[in-house]
Amino acid sequence: MSMHRMLMSLPERREDIGVSAMSGDKFAPRPQGRASGISLFRPGQPAPETAITYDLATGREIFSAALPAPVLNPGRVWESLGPVQLSGEHLAGNGLFPASSSEPAAAAFDQLRSRLLHGLAQKGWRRIAITSPTHGCGKSLVATNLALALARRPASRTVLIDLDLRRPRLADLLGIADAPPLEDFLTGAQPLEGVFRRFGRTLALGLNGTPVEMASELLHSPDTMQALAAMTEQLDPEVVLCDLPPALVGDDVLAMAPALDAVLLVTDGTRSTPDEIRACERMFDSRLPLLGVVLNRAQEKAARRFGYGRG
Repeated sequence: MSMHRMLMSLPERREDIGVSAMSGDKFAPRPQGRASGISLFRPGQPAPETAITYDLATGREIFSAALPAPVLNPGRVWESLGPVQLSGEHLAGNGLFPASSSEPAAAAFDQLRSRLLHGLAQKGWRRIAITSPTHGCGKSLVATNLALALARRPASRTVLIDLDLRRPRLADLLGIADAPPLEDFLTGAQPLEGVFRRFGRTLALGLNGTPVEMASELLHSPDTMQALAAMTEQLDPEVVLCDLPPALVGDDVLAMAPALDAVLLVTDGTRSTPDEIRACERMFDSRLPLLGVVLNRAQEKAARRFGYGRG
């Protein structure tokens, strides 16, 4: 199977990282009184040029169909998201880098960002799944740090969404205790601006505060596909990172394949096996392009054992 060579070795994080939070708006309470499930912004297309028909008796224009929704302004949609302030101390304690740092791990994520953007630009992709063979490989940590690295670019737009619905992790990593149920957005019960939040000006967060029991069925639902398509249209991000469950523990990744462009596989240099990686490659083959492999908690011995080259 063709695979972009994007193997990255991420060093283990240090106990004291010492980073500060990205500058951004302070969290403000959401306005009350808005009807549940009614969005200020609806997906729409430019109005086509059509012939005008007039009523011969009155001379008034006849409208044969409802007027289409106006063209969306993504900038206004981003401004509608509630801003959230993150604790630099909490992020540092979880091994996250919201600002540039001289730490080796931070530099590794900056390199991963550059390689990812190069690969996406070549293919015209922007919707990327981040998964792992099994639990405990650090995929959520990699997804969050990669999103923070992407968001450090001025005038950029990155979306990070927690689609590991059974075991949501991103809200805890970021220190957000009141994350709403993402299921409400995926089913259409709540609009985008009722669930998503904004960190700074360049990162939108689709977090999940409530585990979903029937997660696979929800990801297979047409409502979920429609909600994610509307999110992409309304926010118009350069990159969408979807933190998904491990590939070998269910069919959630394959269920999401129609809404994805490619997948990034995170492995653990101390526990993932070559057989697990090959099993993931076979699963993705002809279904979802494998953009690359990230070797977390990397060791040179483990890298040689997997038989992958750098670059």
